[in-house]
Amino acid sequence: EFADRKTTKTIDGHKMTGWFTEDFTLAELKTLRAKERLPQLRKDNMAFDGQFEIPTFEEILTLAQAHNVGVYPETKHPSYFASIGLPHEAPLLAMLTAFGHVTKDAPIFIQSFEVENLKALRPKTKLRLIQLMEEKGSPADRSDLTYTQMATAEGLKIVATYADGVGPNKAMVIPRTLIGNLGTPTTLVADAHKVGLAVHPWTFRRENYFLPLAQKSGIDPRSIGDVEAEMKAFLATGVDGIFSDNVAEAVAARR
Repeated sequence: EFADRKTTKTIDGHKMTGWFTEDFTLAELKTLRAKERLPQLRKDNMAFDGQFEIPTFEEILTLAQAHNVGVYPETKHPSYFASIGLPHEAPLLAMLTAFGHVTKDAPIFIQSFEVENLKALRPKTKLRLIQLMEEKGSPADRSDLTYTQMATAEGLKIVATYADGVGPNKAMVIPRTLIGNLGTPTTLVADAHKVGLAVHPWTFRRENYFLPLAQKSGIDPRSIGDVEAEMKAFLATGVDGIFSDNVAEAVAARR
């Protein structure tokens, strides 16, 4: 029923064809239902296809509050949304404030791959801000600056002037060897801690497809491997948290 909404836009310098949230009303979005994102790897999850709505941020906060857990929102493509008159920052902070989340000890982290929106947020909130980092490339709003530069000891000093932590691609903490095993940890965690930054690498997933060679269980990419062992290796480097699709394994590894 939304076939006519399919279009092509340029976002962060890349042409993308599909459907875009800004072209829908909330009522229209609420008619859609979630589906498993990786059906080729997570066939069992397809049993839940079609059951769940797209939640609003307010609904997520209500659910989190009811279960006494925190939230870790990411501002997606903030420069793009600002360019079309839909900036994230003010409504994000307004909603968090409405739920009483205003201090640094609130169970909230705000993350972004971009730089300038975090800098803009810094004087407006005491909530913890996290600079996300990819293994390669540059922030969409700072083509003059690479993530590799940001992850150096000197680069992290600059990040520490506007953020409370970094969320690096996990390969920036422990790169893999040529054959796919975990290699020697970098100095990223130690360098970040020296300037007061927390480190939360991403993303740990239990399917063989995502795991280091030694943690795989056979050759089927869909099979479940030993993600706890991978997590423990990263926790041993001193990271302060991890992103994972697999909560039970993450909690077990932390314990």
